[in-house]
Amino acid sequence: MSRAVRPAERGAALLAVLMLVGVMGAIAATLLERTRSASLIVANLLTREQASAAARAAEALAVRRIDALLGASDRATQAGGWQGRPISLPLPQGIATLTPRDGGNCFNLGSLITRSGPESLVTRPLAVSQFATLMGALGVPDPQARSVAAAAADWMDSDDQPGPLGAEDSSYAASGYRTSATLMADPSELRAVFGMTPSIYARIRPFICALPVSDLSPINPNTLLPAQAPLLAMLLPETLGPPQARLVEARRILATRPEQGWELVEAFATSEALRDQPLPGDVLQQLSVRTNWIRLALNVSSGDTSLAGTTLVDARRSPARVAQRRWQDDE
Repeated sequence: MSRAVRPAERGAALLAVLMLVGVMGAIAATLLERTRSASLIVANLLTREQASAAARAAEALAVRRIDALLGASDRATQAGGWQGRPISLPLPQGIATLTPRDGGNCFNLGSLITRSGPESLVTRPLAVSQFATLMGALGVPDPQARSVAAAAADWMDSDDQPGPLGAEDSSYAASGYRTSATLMADPSELRAVFGMTPSIYARIRPFICALPVSDLSPINPNTLLPAQAPLLAMLLPETLGPPQARLVEARRILATRPEQGWELVEAFATSEALRDQPLPGDVLQQLSVRTNWIRLALNVSSGDTSLAGTTLVDARRSPARVAQRRWQDDE
């Protein structure tokens, strides 16, 4: 004989079934949500990869154009107003905009040190002096400028002995990190250097760079923009006075630049503006009327995705090649 099911047992069974259905529903909803999220992530990755591929294609076209233009001339000038002028390149699924500028017209932070052996980096006093002068021309007080310049050199050199006004590992003990003992890969590293402040960094950021070499800053007087006069001021002789006085002189010199630029560095050095103030020999070797570095600000729109970044092109030899790439806005 079958036993009669009591009402209480029917209620318990129904409750168990409802709970099971509820749990299964929650699991199904979670799985669906995760599947949807995974699909969106994959779609975003694919879209971003397409944008990156489009950016690399635009970059390759720009490098070929740069190679052709620089290879056809032994000097670069302001002719045509090419610096800061956006160039649009149509792409299969979007458009790329590239804005070029002379990538060597900046203070190369790597120039603060020089190699004295395969694994030995030592401070370069000339570059330390130039960096301090640049900061002085930009309104940084002299004691701070000299201290930051010396500390930046100590940040990259191989030894652990601080130079005059410099700073080695002991100065960073409270911060929990040590000096790098290698070239800076990005100007933002300068923010970690002893004595650097946000206000100083903001003031000097448009004038500094981190080229992948330790060469002295390869300034081209033909392509310097008027706003970049402080970069010329840092190269002028100390006999012209303090940094601010040299800045005034640098602006005057740039105002006398021939319309087609100076044909040779020697022509610039012996121009009327510098006739009574000869440039030191090491500075003459540092200057060049040829542009060997081009920096491209890159913006790509592909479908619903946009990508921004900067590319540094090394044009010291042909064919030109990409030396650095940053997939974000330059600081």
